[in-house]
Amino acid sequence: MASHTASQRYLSTRGGSYGLSFEEVVLKGLASDGGLFIPEEIPCLPPDWTSRWRNLEFTELALEIFSLYVSPVEIPLTDLKSLIRRSYGAFRAPDVTPLVTLSETENLHLLELFHGPTFAFKDVALQLLGNLFEYFLVRRNEGRVGKKRHHLTVIGATSGDTGSAAIYGLRGKKDVSVFILHPKGRVSSIQEAQMTSVLDTNVHNLAVEGTFDDCQDMVKALFNDPIVSKTHNLAAVNSINWARILAQTTYYVHAYFSLLRSVPTFSPDNSKLRVVVPSGNFGDVLAGYFVKRMGLPIEKLVIATNENDILHRFWQSGYYEKKPVHSRTMEDGPLAEGVKETLSPAMDILVSSNFERLLWFLAYEVYGSNSDVHASRNTAGEKVRAWLSDLKAHGGFSVDPTILDAARRDFESERVSDAEILTTIKHFYHSTPSYIADPHTAVGMTASLRSISRNPPPISHHISLATAHPAKFANAVMLALEGEEKFVFEEMVPVELRGLEEKERRVRDVREGVGWEGLRKIVEEMVEVEGNSSVD
Repeated sequence: MASHTASQRYLSTRGGSYGLSFEEVVLKGLASDGGLFIPEEIPCLPPDWTSRWRNLEFTELALEIFSLYVSPVEIPLTDLKSLIRRSYGAFRAPDVTPLVTLSETENLHLLELFHGPTFAFKDVALQLLGNLFEYFLVRRNEGRVGKKRHHLTVIGATSGDTGSAAIYGLRGKKDVSVFILHPKGRVSSIQEAQMTSVLDTNVHNLAVEGTFDDCQDMVKALFNDPIVSKTHNLAAVNSINWARILAQTTYYVHAYFSLLRSVPTFSPDNSKLRVVVPSGNFGDVLAGYFVKRMGLPIEKLVIATNENDILHRFWQSGYYEKKPVHSRTMEDGPLAEGVKETLSPAMDILVSSNFERLLWFLAYEVYGSNSDVHASRNTAGEKVRAWLSDLKAHGGFSVDPTILDAARRDFESERVSDAEILTTIKHFYHSTPSYIADPHTAVGMTASLRSISRNPPPISHHISLATAHPAKFANAVMLALEGEEKFVFEEMVPVELRGLEEKERRVRDVREGVGWEGLRKIVEEMVEVEGNSSVD
């Protein structure tokens, strides 16, 4: 049975917003000072977790982990259990995130995270987040009618999968308006169809002329706008929302126990576990960092980037730059200038928002004082503010060698090209067992093979995260497997994704240069129209 922790409180990575509750940070999403919310303390796994949790189902495991962060004062245990069960009841795999062994000789395993409603790993977090929004709103609106009801305006930017997962998690929910910005023409056709074919009146798709970073910048600016904050209760669905990071911690622990139960060669005492994560916005791999800090025995988290490699460049040099100014050795081709369109579009990101959370913990560790927690938190917040100020003003910043050394203790990084993505998809299609990977998953597979070459079996085991169903990225998969006689793309497309592109669409174009002020007008206008057409 889960045992709740004392009430966990949250602070901002930039020094403000101390002492907030879980409900407050979930509903706010972004701190008022522009920072991201983090827990004041990272809890430890209970002393008996290896024996007591070993045979738990995914939902039972989620309850145990969430109970370390959410007290019964905020969400009673029976309510939390119900929220979790409803969030994962629609997943197609019985164990939600199954583990598949790709190569017994190389100890390479794949954690499939795409068995939710939209066939992407984002479902694991956004199904829960949608239910949390609904739970808090129902509680706040008890006995209220009309304009006195608490209404949530949810705004998010997507490079493809977050948008559809958020929409499927929030469609039709009362007292919630959903606005999803995507870069026009820069998401796959199925991803676009998944989003824009949802016709619920509370769902609004905005196609922005620009990149994902342009969408993300507009959303962040809107959250910092004092005008809209007075009239609308804004909430975030991007991985800047702490609840998304928390939700994703479960599948790391679940994968560890799946490995223990199903792979005889894996031993907690004699094996080393490395987890490889395709990463763009740094949220997925950050969840792994949290469970590693909590006590899950992961030797190393390997960040796998595509050719938009700001994270890889940081781990190589200590410079975090939008554009690669500082030279270094690269064996796999030239560096990208700005955002490059690749075969793995969900990772086509120039600036990784969640990296800020890691920076805070690194600054707290390196510059903090063991004797004064409050002063250490302030120092970490000041450091993060200074770094992010340099990023905004100068396009980048550098960190001290001590910070880089601390980052390298828990992480490694790899950069994967489009050509390598295609080679890897083809390689695993011809392997035994045959496996068809989407291009983002292939980024992680490529990085895994490199890590295996440096950390070979039998001691090391690698878990690579499979982030999306291959049918969502027809272009890359068909390009990689072109000419393969036995491969028929249509046969691998799930029935739920067939015919999506022929369905009725609803989407509003946002022209270049509109900016966040224009976005504010659009949001205010559409919320007003939606409110006038709704019936209490």
